Amino acid sequence: MTDDATKARRRQRPGPASGFAMLPWLLLGLGSLSNLVQGQTPNPWLGGVGLFVFNSLYINVVFRAFHPVTRNSRGTWWSLAGMAVMTFGLGGAYGGSWLLFFPLFGLACGTVLRGRYLALVGAPLTVVVAVVAALHDGWGAVAIAYGTVMSMLVTAAILALSETVVELRATRQELARSAVEEERLRFSRDLHDLLGHTLSVIVVKSEAARRLAPRDMDAALEQITDIESVGRQALTEIREAVTGYRDGSLSTELDRARSALTAAGIEPVVRQSGPPLGPRTEALLGWVVREAVTNAVRHSGATRCEITVNGAPEQVRLVITDDGRGVGSGTVGGASGGTGSRGTGLKGLTERLAVAGGSLEAGPAGRGGFQVTAVLPVDPTTDAPTAMATASPSPSPSPTESERPA
Repeated sequence: MTDDATKARRRQRPGPASGFAMLPWLLLGLGSLSNLVQGQTPNPWLGGVGLFVFNSLYINVVFRAFHPVTRNSRGTWWSLAGMAVMTFGLGGAYGGSWLLFFPLFGLACGTVLRGRYLALVGAPLTVVVAVVAALHDGWGAVAIAYGTVMSMLVTAAILALSETVVELRATRQELARSAVEEERLRFSRDLHDLLGHTLSVIVVKSEAARRLAPRDMDAALEQITDIESVGRQALTEIREAVTGYRDGSLSTELDRARSALTAAGIEPVVRQSGPPLGPRTEALLGWVVREAVTNAVRHSGATRCEITVNGAPEQVRLVITDDGRGVGSGTVGGASGGTGSRGTGLKGLTERLAVAGGSLEAGPAGRGGFQVTAVLPVDPTTDAPTAMATASPSPSPSPTESERPA
């Protein structure tokens, strides 16, 4: 941390910023110094050494108390113990203005002690101070004892409150950083899912248009029209993803998957059964369909891809299987690597589904190829199907299974 940052932090800190704020209280010892100068103190050299040692220990303690590491160190506690010896020695021996060292000792204790230690030291200290002061000043001991305990408690309370405020500020900054990081993660995950699928579809359809152009211009123009439509839709989805309001539709993603697979020369088979799905479930399963189909188009080399959606009152299960090269092809989840590697796409989907209480598994299919399985619980209170979802052009939600090859 730079010097400017440290100074700015100290300026923002509530309460005393350092031990310098505690130094003016040493003026309480001017009466003792005056007695020494005027020769009113027996053994003035001994009193002068004691005054110097007390002030040195006080300065050492209050400056160390403003650093959490040194405040609880052994050196600080020994310095505080030395102050106790000097305070009771000088106050008990001379009395009078030397009794004001007790409130100063209370201030030093307040800068160091917290919690139960404050109670364990404060109560017996007050009693002993009252007894010592009463031997010299009679009823004036009440003011000395009261000043000692109050200086200790007030100092400790102010410093503890300022430390709490500093911790709360640090926590708030950490929460703000976490929120920014979470939003960045969401944004990068959405862009990966959106652009990875869209660009793959554009590449596949462009290749199809190039192959068809020499012999069937009308078919090539149809592919080019699809490319334009996909590009426009991608722009809309990116804008929605940036604002955080994108909710995918499973039926829409299934239609896009069918179109992309067909253009890539892969036969799509879609099966869907069960009751209508809620918007949250449709959005999450739409992301899974998008990512899995993108990987199948780009990496699998498959000739057939099956997409099965089985809905139930408790949970919905989505299975996407292709008959391609499987994990041995060198890519899984859209990331290059060895067998079993998981790319950014599948990792992001796993995190999405885990937040919703679901799971995602990806690996080799039983008869070869690659399979992605997503399971999501259905929460009737938060994931009830909307009228829009019921009226969407998805396959019939009858319990019987319907197969729709391209």
